[in-house]
This record gives sequence, C-alpha cells and structure tokens, in this order.
Amino acid sequence: MPKQENTIYVIGHRNPDTDSIASAMGYAWFLDETKNGVNVVAARAGQLNPQTTWVLSRLGLEPPLLLPDASPRFENIAHRFNTTTPDEPLRDAWAIATRTGGIAPVINSDGSPFGLITGLSLFNWLSDLIGPHTHKADVSLSDLFDTRSAEACDTGVPKFRAGNRIKDLLPRILREERTEFWVVDDHGSYVGVCRQREALHPPRIKVVLVDHNEPDQALGSLDEADLIEILDHHRLGNAPTRTPIKMTVDPVGSTCTLVSERIDEVGLSAPPALAGMMLAGIISDTLALTSPTTTDRDKQAAKRLSRWAFIGGSPLAGESFDSYAQAVLQSGAGLSSRSPDEIVHADFKLYDAAGKRFGISQVEVAGFQQLKRYLEPLREALQKLRDENGLDFAILMVTDVVSGSSRLLLTNEVPALELLPYNRESDGTLRADGVVSRKKQLLPLILGALEA
Repeated sequence: MPKQENTIYVIGHRNPDTDSIASAMGYAWFLDETKNGVNVVAARAGQLNPQTTWVLSRLGLEPPLLLPDASPRFENIAHRFNTTTPDEPLRDAWAIATRTGGIAPVINSDGSPFGLITGLSLFNWLSDLIGPHTHKADVSLSDLFDTRSAEACDTGVPKFRAGNRIKDLLPRILREERTEFWVVDDHGSYVGVCRQREALHPPRIKVVLVDHNEPDQALGSLDEADLIEILDHHRLGNAPTRTPIKMTVDPVGSTCTLVSERIDEVGLSAPPALAGMMLAGIISDTLALTSPTTTDRDKQAAKRLSRWAFIGGSPLAGESFDSYAQAVLQSGAGLSSRSPDEIVHADFKLYDAAGKRFGISQVEVAGFQQLKRYLEPLREALQKLRDENGLDFAILMVTDVVSGSSRLLLTNEVPALELLPYNRESDGTLRADGVVSRKKQLLPLILGALEA
C-alpha cells in the first residue's frame, strides 16, 4: 500500500467481477484527471476471475493494486531516515540524529538493521562508559564522536514487517519501553523507523467504493478508513460514515456506464485500452446488452466506449462490439477451467434479510452440458462456503449466456423458497428460464419469499 497521505483508493467489492475491476480503474483515472493535487489509485479487494484476467491481458493492462482490507500497515507510518553503518564514527550518527528528531538508524552492509541510536541509547552508553566515577567524565567530546557508531546502538529494537497490520501488533508495541521501532521488508531489509505515537493513531486511508455499497461485500476493516464516496448500481445497504459523503446509486446495468458518463460530462475521453476495459465491464454485467438490467444509458455508454476503444492503433483496433463481446463472454464461461471452490467463491455476494443470512454465487457457462458432471463437487463446495461464512443457506446461479437461462443449486432446503416460481429438475436444481440477472431477477424474488 503506497504511503501517501493524499491518496484516494477506488475499489470494488470482494470477489471482484469485470465490472468491479473496470469501474475502479475507470473512476480512478477520471478522479486523477479531475482532482488536482490528489493521487488516485485503483485497487481490488480480492483475486481476479478468469474473465477479468483475460480482458486485462488482451488490453495489455496491469491489474489494480490488491488491497484486501483498509487497516493501516506499518509501511504507512514508516520514516525512511538517513542511515550510517556500524563502523562509521558516532559523529556521523549524531549529524543524522540532529535532523531526524534524535534518531539515527545504523544499517549493516546487507541492508539489515544493526541497531538504533536514540537519546536513550546514548544515555545508556555514556552511563556504561563513564559510570559513577566523575574523573572519567574528562574524556573529550571529540574522542566520543570518534567512537564507532555500533557502540552506542540499541540492538534490541523490535522489527515489524512493512505489510503487517498495525492493530495486530499493538499489544506488543504497548508492552515495550522503547518508543521507536524498525520497519523492514519481507527480506528483513531496512524500510524505515516508526514511532509508538504514530502506531497508536495511524493515518486513515481514503476510500471510494464502486459497484457495491454493502459492508459485507466491501474490503475488510472498512470502518478503519474514511469512506468519501460511493458509485454503484445495486440496492442500498451502505455502511455508516463519519461525515456526509457523495453517493450515487443509479439503476443501470453496469457501474462502468456511470463512469463513462462522468468522463463524457467533463469533455474527456478515456484512453483506448481503459475504454476497452470499461466496455468489457458493461458487456459482462449486461451479457452484451441482452440482460433485463440493460438500459438505454448502458447502450449509449457501450457506443461511447466502443468509439474510444476501437480506434486505429489501439489494442482493439479492427474489433467490433459483437466480436469483442463474444470473446469477453466466452473467456469467463465454463466449469472445467477452475476448481469447484474457485467457482463458488469467484462471484459470491452476501445478503441479510428477514432474519436470514445467505449468499449467492454466479458462474457463466456456454451450455448446461457440463453441469451434470460437476454438480456434486459444486454442491460440496457450496456447502463448505455456507459453513465457512455461518450462513443459513447459499445458492449457486449457473447462467447459460447462450440460452439466457439459469439453473439454481441450493445448499439445503429452505421452506420459504418453495414460493420461487422455478421448476425442480431431476438433479435437484431449480430451472430458472429467462433468468440471467442475480441483482434484478433472482434477488428480489428471494427477498420477497423470505419476507412473505
């Protein structure tokens, strides 16, 4: 996580889909272009699914920064002070300490910390050197400064990895008599020095949520961040905020539609590769503009992004909307390329309603032929997912992007869901003809059945 106090992280939901990743990238670019003096970083709260991975590779784009939770890390409070070596004279360390507030890091030649010179370590060293005998105090300051820096070091200073969460190690920090600590990288090399007072009150990161607004779907420790904006197209379930924020929840088929509108409204156009990424977000969330969630605004956004993405010299030069859409949808369809655990976790969302806590996963296929072969492993993985999250039940929505229908696999019988208007197949799944949208078609019926 970059250490920048004036940084905003734009991030989608856990188990991100293509719209979540693309809208984070697109909105981060937009904010970076329109907010002066602010560094805006696109982030992701989980691992990429195969479709998103394919799209990023096709467009030559790097994935957003992985930010699984908003809890401050030691790297956020590390100060990379100037350093000296154990054999250099103390005068060099003294010169550093006068500029850093009394701290001089002493580093080995391999980059690992040797010891820290502080006011306390200097006092302890002088006490050992001079002791209670006042005649030893006649040693000259020049002689003291010629001493090796290693002699005045505190070599017992605790080391904390830069990527570790501060809150996990606060008990140890509070037990220490020291007030300064090493921050090191995964190889044990010097990253910086942090102070106890900063660990007790670390800076809060600033977060913009896209493609979701419910805390259960957000990155971990969201309450430790400052949520400053939400841009979404789902039902309301937003987290409380410390201050008023800007919030847009609009009933369109894709968050990328909202991002493209923002870009267009200020007279900008997204770079071709980024436009192709956002177009993939719309294609994925609306099944190439065929889903019932599709609006005229999504169609206009698709035209706009196609105009920006398919120009000569771009990664998508020579493509059409239809050819690109077919490739995007096929890249994410199928059950054979991932394990059952990966399938049920990849596009999984949690919900609370009528005293029930449940989750719905969705996977796209190009036909239901594979479902029979993988049904039992998927059922076992879904039950495991239910138990891991302490849910009342979980559903896997297997959506055929060709026929525009779904099969629903449930972990257990839920009497209230008998009201769902879907026929049960011989394999125990529910046949949901014409149902492709979890958000607009399936979830409202489930919520209605639970609350009936």
